[in-house]
Amino acid sequence: MLRAEKTSIGEIRDAVRRGAAIASLRRGDESIEELARRLGFSEASAFRRAFRRWTGQSPGHYR
Repeated sequence: MLRAEKTSIGEIRDAVRRGAAIASLRRGDESIEELARRLGFSEASAFRRAFRRWTGQSPGHYR
C-alpha cells in the first residue's frame, strides 16, 4: 500500500508530527521542550532541527 502511494512510514510520521507541532505552536499552550517530548523526540534540539527542516524556520520564530 505504501509503495503504491510512493510514501514511507517515516514520511507519514513526519507529516503527523509536523501538523501537531504547528497546531501546538499556534496555540502556545506548551513549551518547546514539552512539545518535543510529546511528539516523541529524544531531545528538544532534535525537534528544533526537524521543525527547521519542515518549515525553514525555528519553532521559536514560528510561534
